[in-house]
Amino acid sequence: MFLGTHQPRLDDKGRLFLPAKYREELAEGLVITKGQERCLYVFPVEEFQRITEALRTAPVTAKAVRDYSRVFFASASDETPDKQGRITIPPSLRQYAGLERDCAVIGANTRLEIWDAAAWEAYLADQEQAFSDLSEEVLPGVL
Repeated sequence: MFLGTHQPRLDDKGRLFLPAKYREELAEGLVITKGQERCLYVFPVEEFQRITEALRTAPVTAKAVRDYSRVFFASASDETPDKQGRITIPPSLRQYAGLERDCAVIGANTRLEIWDAAAWEAYLADQEQAFSDLSEEVLPGVL
C-alpha cells in the first residue's frame, strides 16, 4: 500500500528519486503511464499485470474499453530504478503531466501518482470540500 506525499525534484535528465520507503518494493521494476487529471500513475509490475488482466477480460466491443486501453497501454513505459533509486520519466510522459522540476509523488493505495507540485496543490485546494462531502457516499458507515 502506498501512502503519503513526497516532494522530489526532476533532474536535468528527467530522473526522479523514488521515495525511500518504496524503493525496495519497486526495485524489480515498475510501469509508468498516463493517469487522470494530468498526473502519472506508477504501478508495481504485479499490480500492472492485474490491471492488464482485468482489461483483457473486458469486452473489446465496448468503445470505452478500446479507447481507454489504447491510451493506457500506448503511453506505458516499464522502468527499473537505478542503484540510487531514480527512475527516468520519458519525455512524452513528462510533457503530459507538465513535469519540469518540482514534483509531488503521492501514495494512492495500489499505485503512486506523480504530479507537477503546483498542479497537485491546486488539485488539493479544489478537492478539500468534495473530500469532506463525499466521505459518507464513498465509505458509508465506515467513517
